[in-house]
Amino acid sequence: MESLAKAAESRLVSLDVFRGATMAAMVIVNNPGDWSTVYAPLLHAPWHGLTPTDLIFPFFLFIVGVAIPLGRRSAATAATIARRSSVIFGLGLLLALYPRFDLATVRIPGVLQRIAVCYLVVALFYRWRSAHDLHVIVRDALLATTVVLIAYWLMIRGDLTPDGNVGAAIDRAVFGEHLWRQSRTWDPEGLFSTLPAIGTTLLGLVAGLLLFRSPGERRVREVTVGAAILLAMGLAWATVFPLNKNLWTSSYVLVTAGLAALALCATHLAFDGGRARRLARPFVILGRNALLLFVVSGFLVKTMLLVRIDGGGGETVALSRWIYLAWFAPLASPKNASLLYACANLAVLFLLLWWLDRRRWYLRA
Repeated sequence: MESLAKAAESRLVSLDVFRGATMAAMVIVNNPGDWSTVYAPLLHAPWHGLTPTDLIFPFFLFIVGVAIPLGRRSAATAATIARRSSVIFGLGLLLALYPRFDLATVRIPGVLQRIAVCYLVVALFYRWRSAHDLHVIVRDALLATTVVLIAYWLMIRGDLTPDGNVGAAIDRAVFGEHLWRQSRTWDPEGLFSTLPAIGTTLLGLVAGLLLFRSPGERRVREVTVGAAILLAMGLAWATVFPLNKNLWTSSYVLVTAGLAALALCATHLAFDGGRARRLARPFVILGRNALLLFVVSGFLVKTMLLVRIDGGGGETVALSRWIYLAWFAPLASPKNASLLYACANLAVLFLLLWWLDRRRWYLRA
């Protein structure tokens, strides 16, 4: 597996581009100027269903899986893997605590927390199987994913409502008050639904192994065919087990992983091997500092909500709201003004990451 890592290390532009594009999409959908005036594709599905926004988180977990067998991190020890996972989990908790630091009700599940758990499990799985031939690792990863997705379906099927599903009951029993603040009865990144999310990361591991194992177009065909199979299976399964991001249903895993694999193949064909490197550069900058981008974006949003500005009439408004109303609302229709604000937010964060990239400063777990 050492040769795999060395061969892949010079061809990671596509992965950085894919990661950077995913992070850019995350910043835009998380930071509209006005949540009441947002284009539908930039919102999550209310419950069952799938929108472009619902692809962002599974795409990132898929990318985490792709990166595990590549480069120097493929040789990480179990202690190093545990340390990285702990750092990511800790950053997620720090974001949840800020700015109130209320330990009594702080949300324990979260996006970074789920990423940390999925990385821990899949990285340890890869370390355990890495001494075997490539086809054995791929076979075992696919087998593990199959078992996980079928087991999850069998355990959760029946009541799939937000408060009534098995996962919500488990989360209430384990976390109590430490759940998503908007509900306190269930959590979109809950404990039980992290199980199929591990399947998403395992499928990313398989794609990374197949796509970067050796030069040539054969690997692209293999992953493309595999992606088509995942999509077909996922859409068929969705007829009895609906696509649902909050529950991270098994059909959702297959469909989003299939789309992620196709996107990875497309970026690989477009950007690896020295092609179109200039076009890739902005996304590479975002992708190489993805963890920092996530953390800074989260802190920025919360800080701007914390700072209050005189809005006239004796009332104060959050700094983010004041900026939107003063600078963006007059420029365009409500939905376009809201989108412009989100894009400006991304532009500010990009300038920070561009400055850091010039100095080769990256946040690594």
